[in-house]
Amino acid sequence: MGILSQRVTSMAESETLKMAKMARELREQGHAVISLSLGEPDFDTPDHIKKVATRAIEEGFTKYTPVSGILELKKAISNKFHKENNLPYAVNQIVVSNGAKQSFANICLAMLDEGDEVVVFSPYWVSYVQIIQMAGGKSVIVKAGIDQDYKVSAEQVEKAITDKTKFILFSSPCNPTGSVFTRHELDEIANVVAKFPHVYIVSDEIYEYIQFADKHESIGSNPLVFDRTITINGFSKGYAMTGWRLGYLGAPKFIAEACEKIQGQFTSGAASFSQKAAVEALEASNDPTDRMKDAFLVRRDLVIDLLSKIKGIKINHPNGAFYLFPDISWFFGKSNGKDTIHNADDFCDLVMNNVYVGLVSGGAFGAPECIRISYAASEQELREACLRLAEYLGNFK
Repeated sequence: MGILSQRVTSMAESETLKMAKMARELREQGHAVISLSLGEPDFDTPDHIKKVATRAIEEGFTKYTPVSGILELKKAISNKFHKENNLPYAVNQIVVSNGAKQSFANICLAMLDEGDEVVVFSPYWVSYVQIIQMAGGKSVIVKAGIDQDYKVSAEQVEKAITDKTKFILFSSPCNPTGSVFTRHELDEIANVVAKFPHVYIVSDEIYEYIQFADKHESIGSNPLVFDRTITINGFSKGYAMTGWRLGYLGAPKFIAEACEKIQGQFTSGAASFSQKAAVEALEASNDPTDRMKDAFLVRRDLVIDLLSKIKGIKINHPNGAFYLFPDISWFFGKSNGKDTIHNADDFCDLVMNNVYVGLVSGGAFGAPECIRISYAASEQELREACLRLAEYLGNFK
């Protein structure tokens, strides 16, 4: 019998963190690595948010906080849900956590027993399946390819639901694809879920403020499913607050209470001064976020234009987040005389080791024919990365 648990030995390493580690090692060897692998805005947290946190520290607001979040922040989140998303979550339906990832882990630990099923829209964020597995659940993967703009249809959802389904799970705007569900598409999915009273919805909306089409739509605003919708959000992407470790959820009251109970045994409340800063983020002007979004839109269009000129890369036109998710299956089996690309893992490893551009294999996201590119980098870096890719990939036949 081994010392380590089966839980951890069966868990996959995060592919995004693996590529980040490889990038660090190559940089230490003196190579000019351009890392397009991590999902982190390259902007700094706005000054007005940092000043509130500094003031909170100076005034001694550094003690333990309530497990589910300070009341001031929960009220601000409730107001945000009401005004921006048409989601009438009360203060006692909100739980603040140490990042949106913990919010999702709380949900899984609170709702899943051994063998329970979760319908997961694919491509999916890397940690979804691992957290579901850790909680004893089973992921039922429903996949949409580039021909569907990577968006699962309501018909696919209905076919995947069984008596064992606890909830369906998706993100919009989506990590890794950048795809955004329209109001019509969300309502069609809501209409399906409404037929199955035992099925809930978990909607990850962490990229809400980074989308380039119409206004953000929340599936829970459909009254048919609000009482069975859990909405996850946070501060890392929209406010460039990744290191502040702050996320939150709105849920039916009994689920929120269960998540609070789980969190109380793991980490208790999130950092005090981070929560004070988050109140400022929600209540102050969103101008810095809008400027960041505008910059991401320029970068998206730049990278789409440059990648579209590389033979073998098939790319769509995503409307959110800061990712592109090209289909690169044309390269499988191709060689440049020295290297052969058998799959997306090979593609990313060879690109990293030959031209020092960090990408992430789509296999980690449930789409082994794709790669994920983060354009959360400067325009200069993006141009240089695409130039290196074009020069290297142009020799494969």
